[in-house]
Amino acid sequence: MELGGVHLRALVELARRGTMTAAAAALGYTPGAISQQIAQLERTAGAELIRGVGRRVELTDAGHTLVDHAGRILRAQADAAAAIEGTHTRIAARLRLGVFGTAAAAFLPPALRWLGEHHPGVRVVSQEVDVDQTHAEVSAGRVDLALGLDYPDAPLARDDASELVRLHSERFTIAVRATDEPPAGTSWRLTELADRDWILPAPQTYYGRAIRTACRRAGFEPRVVHEVTDTATSLAMVGEGLGVAPLTGLMLALRSEGLAAVPLADHVERHVVVAVRAASRGRPSVEVLIEALRQAATA
Repeated sequence: MELGGVHLRALVELARRGTMTAAAAALGYTPGAISQQIAQLERTAGAELIRGVGRRVELTDAGHTLVDHAGRILRAQADAAAAIEGTHTRIAARLRLGVFGTAAAAFLPPALRWLGEHHPGVRVVSQEVDVDQTHAEVSAGRVDLALGLDYPDAPLARDDASELVRLHSERFTIAVRATDEPPAGTSWRLTELADRDWILPAPQTYYGRAIRTACRRAGFEPRVVHEVTDTATSLAMVGEGLGVAPLTGLMLALRSEGLAAVPLADHVERHVVVAVRAASRGRPSVEVLIEALRQAATA
């Protein structure tokens, strides 16, 4: 019996999500493609693996049994790929890296330059992903690794199937319009910003939740007058005097015109991480890409 990794991943995701539509969205396929993959898997297994229950599907006993084994099979396939790579004196592979705007601009060019100099056989194909979906993109197998942001007050999802490798940490300051900059050496506590208008992402985002949590710990609810996800847009609005917003060095690289950064006395930080499937750790190509990203973060 030959069980393909793509088909097994579809079954695992279907068991997790409960509908063809949700599984298809998680894996980047159409519902029809997921249905075909499950049908092929049933033909290969010689057993019915799912049954419809209203608008959802549930696993049969055979389906549950196969899902129990699927994780080990997928990990074994990853281990085999790592072992094959390890027999090469020259590391060569094609890896898919999920990126988001701020980190892509700061880390990707120097990381790819470092790889080109030290491991030219490792080819990286990057694709933009939602920064809040870092874990899901890697778990679903749409990318091999993905850059993400991890907040102590709103940590990224974690499970045994993936790991987060920290690349860089940065503290938040507060962005204000340049003409509103306080005297040099001034720092603010969050409580001093309780009466200010804020520009923040939605509370459902990790970033939006992290900043709101820090403010609540300081004893107030931020008065969010503009709910904006795009960093460059929010900083442009700060430059026009429409409110204050959290700021880090990576954010400032996107836009600095008309802005001033005021240090925060409160310790509020975030970590730039790269998510990778646990089964892929040890693959030479994966390890050198992580090292390239580390080099870029250090630089």
